Amino acid sequence: MTLPDWLIVLLLNGSIVGYGLYLARGTTTSGEWFLARRALPWWAVGLSMFATNVDNADLVAVTGQCYREGIHVISVYSIGSAAGGILAAFWIVPAIARRGFYTNAEYLEARFGPSARVLSALIQIQYRTSMLGMMIWSAYLILTRLVAVEPPVAWALILLMVVLAGVYTAWGGLKSVVWTDAAQGVVMMVAAVVIFSAVWNAAGGWSGLEKKLAQKQAAQEQAANDNPDEDQPRPATDLTHIGRFRGDHDAVSPFLIALGWTIIGCGYWTVNHTQTMRLMGARSFWDMRMAAVFGVALSLPVMIISASLGVFGHAVELPSMGKVDELYPLMANTFLGPGFKGVVVAGVFAAVISTFDSMGSALSAIFTRDVYARLIARDRSDAHYVFVGRLATGGVLLIGFAYLPFIWKQEHMLKAFTTLIPVFVTPLFTMYLAGVFTRAHRKSGMIGLLCGSIYGVIALCSRQFYDVEWLPAWTTGLPTWFSERWVALCWSILFTAVPMVVTTMILGREPPGSEAAFTERGWLDRSREELEPMPQTPEGVTLSKWLHPGWCAGVLMAVCVWVTFVLFW
Repeated sequence: MTLPDWLIVLLLNGSIVGYGLYLARGTTTSGEWFLARRALPWWAVGLSMFATNVDNADLVAVTGQCYREGIHVISVYSIGSAAGGILAAFWIVPAIARRGFYTNAEYLEARFGPSARVLSALIQIQYRTSMLGMMIWSAYLILTRLVAVEPPVAWALILLMVVLAGVYTAWGGLKSVVWTDAAQGVVMMVAAVVIFSAVWNAAGGWSGLEKKLAQKQAAQEQAANDNPDEDQPRPATDLTHIGRFRGDHDAVSPFLIALGWTIIGCGYWTVNHTQTMRLMGARSFWDMRMAAVFGVALSLPVMIISASLGVFGHAVELPSMGKVDELYPLMANTFLGPGFKGVVVAGVFAAVISTFDSMGSALSAIFTRDVYARLIARDRSDAHYVFVGRLATGGVLLIGFAYLPFIWKQEHMLKAFTTLIPVFVTPLFTMYLAGVFTRAHRKSGMIGLLCGSIYGVIALCSRQFYDVEWLPAWTTGLPTWFSERWVALCWSILFTAVPMVVTTMILGREPPGSEAAFTERGWLDRSREELEPMPQTPEGVTLSKWLHPGWCAGVLMAVCVWVTFVLFW
């Protein structure tokens, strides 16, 4: 990194952080801090959702995973994100926003009782802070492999980014977060184009990639003939096809893996309050729906670039890697000249800060409303809860460091992510679906969530702790068809949904609109009453007839299906 590179990094990210601090002025009420007064336009929310969806861990981890396993991860950013974004913005989040709730966990209490709300809040905090750990580790890899700073300096810079994101987030809340994310999203897109162009040219384009992969596969086949008893690597030419990846043990249908990624994508967009919070801050339901479509549409090409970089790693000359997660910084360090390297590092830093601020604001809102105000201090002043939310912002950002030992143990970061998802997130996603689309009995929610989570923990033990002697044999010797990470996503839905169905059959269905009668006491109730109802369309704005959310969503879904099952299959 040269001095001009560092100046680019500091200028781009420093100006965005300064803008966030400027926007934070005058944020005093809970409605302003948690939901930005429901005044955000669709394009700003969409850019913010893109910047949060494509974090630095995605850039680093996806590139590393695709080097090892191929581009099947594109499924989660195509059909997974499209299905999840449409599901959230057209049905689930509107059901939450119409009732004046600030968080998605609040809705679960109205639908399934207080235990569901608190457990949902704790699951979300666990789920997203584990992602924070991945972001922290990927930032460390960038700093040590690309920027080439010493480990103590790298950790100091990471803490500085956490502090900077925490300060303007704690001060300004959602408004500061969304508008800074929008600017950071632009920087990230430019950085993605810069590094992809450099690697594309170095490899000789797609034809050069295919030629190198064919040569590598011929060498693999020769090695297999010479050493037939040794384990053989995945055929090189399979790496550019989603439909040729069959799981860790080459025993899972690629359609089941695509379904697994779709479940992960849907869970991300519905359970994850870092995204639903932005949708609830939109100025109208029209803006909410257009924002989700726009955010997914922006994410798709950037993540195709990131996935392709992983496969291009087989077609270019690179220094040796310790782990595949080092591929992205090694590529940037090898193929980018002065100035361009600064743009890419600025893009990575923008991704780091944008996701730190997003998680800080969302998880602090979850903690403040669904844990602190619900269980600890029920009726204090509005200013008190805004203050608690600001303090909680720093706390949740620091929790991410606790996951670093687990992430280091995995072959690559995304395996850590897909391993943890079926434990709690998929059961919670199933409960949201049942709450919005069915009249499942109020008591069925916790029963289903507990059953699904118990299965998730047992399957996790079987996958991760099979060599721990003191665990019972029945928890570590489960067959692959019952515990493998892709299969577990489907089993998790069944182990949650079936108990809910049985409970509802025994106790009966809830009457229509039963959650509408839900009331709270104290500040939680007052803050909901202060929110203005969300209009169907933005007031005083002329809408283009071409920007119809339903049509745009249909086109997006069709493109994503084509990308997954035709272009890259």
